Amino acid sequence: MNRSEASSATGSLARLRSRVGAYVALTKPRIIELLLVTTVPTMILAQQGFPPVTLVLATLVGGATSAGSANVLNCYIDRDIDELMNRTKRRPLVTGEVTPRAALVFGFGLGIFSLVWFATVVNLVAAALTFLAIVMYVVGYTMLLKRRTPQNIVWGGAAGCMPVLIGWSAVTGSVGWAPVALFGVIFFWTPPHYWPLSMKFRRDYAAAGVPMLPVVAGDVRVAREMLAYAVAMVGSSLALMLVHPMTWAYGVIALALGAWFVGATVQLLRRATTPRPGVKLGEMRLFHGSITYLTLLFLAVAVDPFLPL
Repeated sequence: MNRSEASSATGSLARLRSRVGAYVALTKPRIIELLLVTTVPTMILAQQGFPPVTLVLATLVGGATSAGSANVLNCYIDRDIDELMNRTKRRPLVTGEVTPRAALVFGFGLGIFSLVWFATVVNLVAAALTFLAIVMYVVGYTMLLKRRTPQNIVWGGAAGCMPVLIGWSAVTGSVGWAPVALFGVIFFWTPPHYWPLSMKFRRDYAAAGVPMLPVVAGDVRVAREMLAYAVAMVGSSLALMLVHPMTWAYGVIALALGAWFVGATVQLLRRATTPRPGVKLGEMRLFHGSITYLTLLFLAVAVDPFLPL
Protein backbone atom coordinates (compact mmCIF):
# COMPACT_ATOMS: atom_id res chain seq x y z
CA MET A 1 0.00 0.00 0.00
CA ASN A 2 1.47 3.37 -1.06
CA ARG A 3 1.26 6.63 0.88
CA SER A 4 -1.78 7.83 -1.02
CA GLU A 5 -3.72 4.63 -0.35
CA ALA A 6 -2.65 4.63 3.31
CA SER A 7 -3.73 8.24 3.70
CA SER A 8 -7.08 7.48 2.06
CA ALA A 9 -7.64 4.48 4.32
CA THR A 10 -6.77 6.52 7.40
CA GLY A 11 -9.17 9.26 6.32
CA SER A 12 -11.97 6.76 5.73
CA LEU A 13 -11.43 5.21 9.14
CA ALA A 14 -11.47 8.64 10.79
CA ARG A 15 -14.74 9.51 9.03
CA LEU A 16 -16.26 6.20 10.11
CA ARG A 17 -15.25 6.78 13.72
CA SER A 18 -16.66 10.30 13.60
CA ARG A 19 -19.96 9.06 12.17
CA VAL A 20 -20.28 6.25 14.70
CA GLY A 21 -19.42 8.70 17.47
CA ALA A 22 -22.16 11.03 16.28
CA TYR A 23 -24.79 8.29 16.49
CA VAL A 24 -23.53 7.24 19.92
CA ALA A 25 -23.71 10.87 21.09
CA LEU A 26 -27.40 10.99 20.14
CA THR A 27 -28.10 8.20 22.64
CA LYS A 28 -26.71 10.37 25.50
CA PRO A 29 -24.41 7.69 26.97
CA ARG A 30 -23.88 9.48 30.30
CA ILE A 31 -27.61 9.39 31.00
CA ILE A 32 -27.71 5.70 30.09
CA GLU A 33 -24.87 4.99 32.52
CA LEU A 34 -26.84 6.59 35.34
CA LEU A 35 -29.94 4.56 34.49
CA LEU A 36 -28.00 1.31 34.47
CA VAL A 37 -26.47 2.17 37.87
CA THR A 38 -29.96 1.76 39.33
CA THR A 39 -30.89 -1.36 37.36
CA VAL A 40 -28.28 -3.89 38.52
CA PRO A 41 -28.63 -3.17 42.28
CA THR A 42 -32.39 -3.57 41.96
CA MET A 43 -31.89 -6.92 40.25
CA ILE A 44 -29.55 -8.04 43.05
CA LEU A 45 -32.12 -6.99 45.65
CA ALA A 46 -34.87 -8.88 43.83
CA GLN A 47 -32.70 -12.01 43.61
CA GLN A 48 -31.38 -11.60 47.20
CA GLY A 49 -28.03 -12.40 45.64
CA PHE A 50 -26.41 -12.02 42.26
CA PRO A 51 -28.77 -13.00 39.41
CA PRO A 52 -27.55 -15.16 36.52
CA VAL A 53 -24.95 -13.24 34.54
CA THR A 54 -26.79 -13.91 31.29
CA LEU A 55 -29.96 -12.29 32.69
CA VAL A 56 -28.05 -9.25 33.93
CA LEU A 57 -26.33 -8.79 30.58
CA ALA A 58 -29.59 -9.28 28.68
CA THR A 59 -31.33 -6.69 30.86
CA LEU A 60 -28.47 -4.21 30.45
CA VAL A 61 -28.48 -4.61 26.67
CA GLY A 62 -32.24 -4.09 26.53
CA GLY A 63 -32.09 -1.19 28.97
CA ALA A 64 -29.26 0.57 27.13
CA THR A 65 -30.94 0.27 23.74
CA SER A 66 -34.35 1.37 25.02
CA ALA A 67 -32.87 4.39 26.81
CA GLY A 68 -30.80 5.13 23.72
CA SER A 69 -33.95 5.01 21.60
CA ALA A 70 -35.78 7.47 23.85
CA ASN A 71 -32.80 9.83 23.90
CA VAL A 72 -32.34 9.76 20.11
CA LEU A 73 -36.03 10.53 19.57
CA ASN A 74 -35.74 13.30 22.16
CA CYS A 75 -32.85 14.81 20.17
CA TYR A 76 -34.90 14.52 16.97
CA ILE A 77 -37.91 16.33 18.44
CA ASP A 78 -35.84 18.97 20.25
CA ARG A 79 -33.39 19.74 17.45
CA ASP A 80 -34.94 23.18 16.95
CA ILE A 81 -34.38 24.29 20.55
CA ASP A 82 -31.04 22.48 20.82
CA GLU A 83 -29.79 24.86 18.15
CA LEU A 84 -30.58 27.83 20.41
CA MET A 85 -28.82 26.54 23.52
CA ASN A 86 -25.06 26.73 24.07
CA ARG A 87 -25.12 23.46 26.03
CA THR A 88 -26.70 21.52 23.16
CA LYS A 89 -25.79 23.38 19.98
CA ARG A 90 -23.01 20.88 19.17
CA ARG A 91 -25.30 17.87 19.13
CA PRO A 92 -25.06 15.86 15.88
CA LEU A 93 -28.51 16.83 14.61
CA VAL A 94 -27.68 20.51 15.04
CA THR A 95 -24.26 20.31 13.40
CA GLY A 96 -25.58 18.20 10.53
CA GLU A 97 -23.41 15.16 11.28
CA VAL A 98 -26.62 13.11 11.34
CA THR A 99 -29.70 13.92 9.27
CA PRO A 100 -33.14 14.09 10.94
CA ARG A 101 -34.36 11.16 8.84
CA ALA A 102 -31.38 9.00 9.80
CA ALA A 103 -31.85 9.89 13.48
CA LEU A 104 -35.55 9.00 13.34
CA VAL A 105 -34.82 5.63 11.75
CA PHE A 106 -32.03 4.99 14.26
CA GLY A 107 -34.23 5.91 17.22
CA PHE A 108 -37.14 3.74 16.16
CA GLY A 109 -34.75 0.91 15.27
CA LEU A 110 -33.22 0.92 18.74
CA GLY A 111 -36.67 1.01 20.32
CA ILE A 112 -38.05 -1.90 18.30
CA PHE A 113 -34.91 -3.93 18.96
CA SER A 114 -35.15 -3.32 22.72
CA LEU A 115 -38.80 -4.35 22.89
CA VAL A 116 -38.28 -7.52 20.86
CA TRP A 117 -35.15 -8.29 22.89
CA PHE A 118 -36.92 -7.95 26.24
CA ALA A 119 -39.93 -9.95 25.06
CA THR A 120 -37.88 -12.85 23.71
CA VAL A 121 -34.80 -12.93 25.95
CA VAL A 122 -36.09 -11.56 29.30
CA ASN A 123 -39.89 -11.57 29.76
CA LEU A 124 -43.07 -9.85 28.61
CA VAL A 125 -43.52 -7.80 31.81
CA ALA A 126 -40.11 -6.19 31.33
CA ALA A 127 -40.94 -5.56 27.66
CA ALA A 128 -44.24 -3.86 28.56
CA LEU A 129 -42.57 -1.65 31.17
CA THR A 130 -39.85 -0.75 28.66
CA PHE A 131 -42.45 0.31 26.11
CA LEU A 132 -44.15 2.43 28.78
CA ALA A 133 -40.82 4.07 29.70
CA ILE A 134 -40.10 5.05 26.09
CA VAL A 135 -43.60 6.48 25.62
CA MET A 136 -43.40 8.39 28.91
CA TYR A 137 -40.12 10.05 27.94
CA VAL A 138 -40.74 10.72 24.26
CA VAL A 139 -44.45 11.57 24.31
CA GLY A 140 -45.09 12.53 27.92
CA TYR A 141 -41.97 14.57 28.66
CA THR A 142 -40.53 15.67 25.32
CA MET A 143 -43.69 16.30 23.32
CA LEU A 144 -46.29 17.27 25.94
CA LEU A 145 -44.61 18.63 29.07
CA LYS A 146 -41.19 20.07 28.35
CA ARG A 147 -42.31 23.19 26.49
CA ARG A 148 -45.56 23.73 28.39
CA THR A 149 -45.03 23.57 32.16
CA PRO A 150 -42.37 24.38 34.77
CA GLN A 151 -43.15 21.01 36.34
CA ASN A 152 -41.96 19.27 33.17
CA ILE A 153 -38.99 17.54 34.74
CA VAL A 154 -41.02 16.42 37.76
CA TRP A 155 -43.60 14.36 35.89
CA GLY A 156 -41.51 13.76 32.81
CA GLY A 157 -38.71 12.49 35.02
CA ALA A 158 -40.87 9.50 35.97
CA ALA A 159 -39.58 7.82 32.81
CA GLY A 160 -36.12 7.79 34.36
CA CYS A 161 -37.50 5.85 37.32
CA MET A 162 -38.65 2.92 35.19
CA PRO A 163 -35.33 0.98 35.14
CA VAL A 164 -35.88 -0.14 38.75
CA LEU A 165 -39.26 -1.60 37.82
CA ILE A 166 -37.78 -3.19 34.70
CA GLY A 167 -34.81 -4.63 36.60
CA TRP A 168 -37.06 -6.09 39.31
CA SER A 169 -39.48 -7.58 36.79
CA ALA A 170 -36.59 -9.10 34.82
CA VAL A 171 -35.76 -11.20 37.88
CA THR A 172 -39.22 -11.87 39.33
CA GLY A 173 -41.58 -11.49 36.38
CA SER A 174 -43.67 -9.06 38.40
CA VAL A 175 -43.55 -5.73 40.25
CA GLY A 176 -43.52 -5.43 44.05
CA TRP A 177 -43.47 -2.72 46.70
CA ALA A 178 -39.67 -2.68 46.96
CA PRO A 179 -39.14 -1.41 43.40
CA VAL A 180 -42.00 1.05 43.95
CA ALA A 181 -40.07 2.49 46.91
CA LEU A 182 -36.94 2.74 44.75
CA PHE A 183 -39.06 4.33 42.03
CA GLY A 184 -40.03 6.95 44.61
CA VAL A 185 -36.38 7.59 45.49
CA ILE A 186 -35.50 8.41 41.88
CA PHE A 187 -38.74 10.32 41.28
CA PHE A 188 -38.13 12.69 44.20
CA TRP A 189 -34.39 12.81 43.45
CA THR A 190 -34.89 14.07 39.88
CA PRO A 191 -35.90 17.72 40.63
CA PRO A 192 -33.02 18.47 43.04
CA HIS A 193 -30.73 16.74 40.55
CA TYR A 194 -31.86 18.52 37.39
CA TRP A 195 -32.97 21.95 38.60
CA PRO A 196 -29.42 22.94 39.69
CA LEU A 197 -28.33 22.30 36.09
CA SER A 198 -31.29 24.36 34.89
CA MET A 199 -30.23 27.16 37.22
CA LYS A 200 -26.75 27.12 35.71
CA PHE A 201 -28.11 27.24 32.15
CA ARG A 202 -31.32 29.22 32.72
CA ARG A 203 -30.41 31.69 29.97
CA ASP A 204 -30.18 28.84 27.49
CA TYR A 205 -33.60 27.52 28.46
CA ALA A 206 -35.08 31.02 28.41
CA ALA A 207 -33.66 31.66 24.93
CA ALA A 208 -35.18 28.39 23.73
CA GLY A 209 -38.55 29.13 25.32
CA VAL A 210 -38.43 26.14 27.66
CA PRO A 211 -40.17 27.04 30.97
CA MET A 212 -37.91 25.16 33.37
CA LEU A 213 -38.75 26.19 36.93
CA PRO A 214 -35.50 28.20 37.39
CA VAL A 215 -36.49 30.20 34.29
CA VAL A 216 -39.90 31.26 35.59
CA ALA A 217 -39.21 31.35 39.35
CA GLY A 218 -36.59 32.88 41.63
CA ASP A 219 -33.73 30.97 43.20
CA VAL A 220 -35.36 30.94 46.64
CA ARG A 221 -38.53 29.24 45.43
CA VAL A 222 -36.54 26.73 43.37
CA ALA A 223 -34.30 25.92 46.33
CA ARG A 224 -37.31 25.48 48.64
CA GLU A 225 -38.93 23.05 46.24
CA MET A 226 -35.66 21.15 45.85
CA LEU A 227 -35.45 20.83 49.62
CA ALA A 228 -39.00 19.47 49.82
CA TYR A 229 -38.25 16.87 47.14
CA ALA A 230 -34.98 15.94 48.84
CA VAL A 231 -36.78 15.25 52.12
CA ALA A 232 -39.37 13.11 50.30
CA MET A 233 -36.51 11.28 48.57
CA VAL A 234 -34.95 10.38 51.91
CA GLY A 235 -38.34 9.21 53.14
CA SER A 236 -38.67 6.90 50.14
CA SER A 237 -35.19 5.49 50.70
CA LEU A 238 -36.13 4.61 54.30
CA ALA A 239 -39.56 3.32 53.27
CA LEU A 240 -37.74 0.53 51.44
CA MET A 241 -37.01 -0.98 54.87
CA LEU A 242 -40.74 -1.20 55.57
CA VAL A 243 -41.59 -3.18 52.44
CA HIS A 244 -38.49 -5.36 52.06
CA PRO A 245 -36.14 -7.03 54.55
CA MET A 246 -33.06 -4.78 54.71
CA THR A 247 -30.19 -4.76 57.21
CA TRP A 248 -29.52 -1.99 59.71
CA ALA A 249 -26.41 -1.15 57.66
CA TYR A 250 -28.57 -0.03 54.74
CA GLY A 251 -30.68 2.09 57.07
CA VAL A 252 -27.64 3.84 58.52
CA ILE A 253 -26.15 4.49 55.07
CA ALA A 254 -29.46 5.71 53.61
CA LEU A 255 -29.98 8.04 56.56
CA ALA A 256 -26.41 9.39 56.44
CA LEU A 257 -26.49 9.95 52.69
CA GLY A 258 -29.91 11.56 52.96
CA ALA A 259 -28.78 13.91 55.73
CA TRP A 260 -25.77 14.91 53.64
CA PHE A 261 -27.87 15.60 50.54
CA VAL A 262 -30.57 17.49 52.45
CA GLY A 263 -27.82 19.50 54.13
CA ALA A 264 -26.35 20.44 50.75
CA THR A 265 -29.80 21.56 49.61
CA VAL A 266 -30.25 23.66 52.75
CA GLN A 267 -26.91 25.35 52.05
CA LEU A 268 -28.05 26.27 48.56
CA LEU A 269 -31.31 27.65 49.99
CA ARG A 270 -29.37 29.78 52.47
CA ARG A 271 -27.15 31.20 49.73
CA ALA A 272 -30.23 31.96 47.62
CA THR A 273 -32.04 33.61 50.55
CA THR A 274 -29.11 35.80 51.61
CA PRO A 275 -26.89 36.26 48.55
CA ARG A 276 -23.48 37.76 49.22
CA PRO A 277 -21.04 39.34 46.76
CA GLY A 278 -18.40 36.90 45.61
CA VAL A 279 -20.21 33.87 47.07
CA LYS A 280 -21.47 31.52 44.37
CA LEU A 281 -24.80 29.76 44.65
CA GLY A 282 -23.12 26.36 44.26
CA GLU A 283 -25.77 24.82 42.02
CA MET A 284 -23.32 22.65 40.06
CA ARG A 285 -21.84 21.32 43.30
CA LEU A 286 -25.32 20.11 44.22
CA PHE A 287 -25.82 18.69 40.72
CA HIS A 288 -22.66 16.57 40.92
CA GLY A 289 -23.40 15.71 44.54
CA SER A 290 -26.79 14.35 43.55
CA ILE A 291 -25.12 11.85 41.21
CA THR A 292 -22.80 10.75 44.02
CA TYR A 293 -25.80 10.34 46.35
CA LEU A 294 -27.75 8.11 43.96
CA THR A 295 -24.71 6.01 43.09
CA LEU A 296 -23.78 5.37 46.72
CA LEU A 297 -27.37 4.67 47.77
CA PHE A 298 -27.84 2.04 45.08
CA LEU A 299 -24.44 0.59 45.90
CA ALA A 300 -25.79 0.10 49.42
CA VAL A 301 -28.86 -1.58 47.94
CA ALA A 302 -26.64 -3.93 45.94
CA VAL A 303 -24.42 -4.86 48.87
CA ASP A 304 -27.20 -5.32 51.44
CA PRO A 305 -28.31 -8.86 50.42
CA PHE A 306 -24.77 -10.13 51.03
CA LEU A 307 -24.44 -8.74 54.56
CA PRO A 308 -24.84 -11.32 57.39
CA LEU A 309 -26.71 -8.88 59.60
